[in-house]
Amino acid sequence: MKALIFDCDGVLVDSEALAEETLEVYLSQWLPDLDIPTLLGQALGMTTANILRYLAQRSAYQLQPDAAEQIDTAIEARLAQELKAIDGVQAAISAIHLPKAVVSNSRRSRVLASLASTQLAEVLSDAPIFTAEQVANPKPDPAIYQLAATTLGCAPRRCLVVEDSVAGVTAAHAAGMCVIGFIGASHLDGQQASRLIDAGAWRVLPHMQGLNALVSEWQASLSAEP
Repeated sequence: MKALIFDCDGVLVDSEALAEETLEVYLSQWLPDLDIPTLLGQALGMTTANILRYLAQRSAYQLQPDAAEQIDTAIEARLAQELKAIDGVQAAISAIHLPKAVVSNSRRSRVLASLASTQLAEVLSDAPIFTAEQVANPKPDPAIYQLAATTLGCAPRRCLVVEDSVAGVTAAHAAGMCVIGFIGASHLDGQQASRLIDAGAWRVLPHMQGLNALVSEWQASLSAEP
């Protein structure tokens, strides 16, 4: 068995720019001694709680106990109004006939809402969803990808993952999976491709139109193995 696994934010839906803008508004008020935009760029792909922990360790200010919940609620309110699917992703998913899954560091309610509002739930109706609540340590720890492989009944080396963040690529690569680094979302800069390669990405994908060709190349490489 082979499986194709997608991250959600920044791979299926173009949500990260909206999330970063919301984080920046809140955190610039709460942690005024930090360069929030730069630090958020370094924390891309982490859970909201881990982003806040990462930033709070660098600040002289204290965050409110419910800071993560406040930010997640604000992000999800924006997503409900403004979220769009990544260009070409619905057609790309439909063209590839492999078992699929979604593995996200977001909470399950956000993933479900994001897929529903962008009509991607229809093309991923058979795909199990794995989220950060299911493991003790989210990405960049490999635990969530290990859980996905076990649940799917698929050896990690026979899983192909599409990720947009260093944390996600690191997690999937550490789990023993082949990883495509996707750089087609609106929040990424020109250096992201090299970051994802350094983190362990096998190939870099600038647009979902090219996904089918990479999946075919990966399947051919597996068939050529002894």
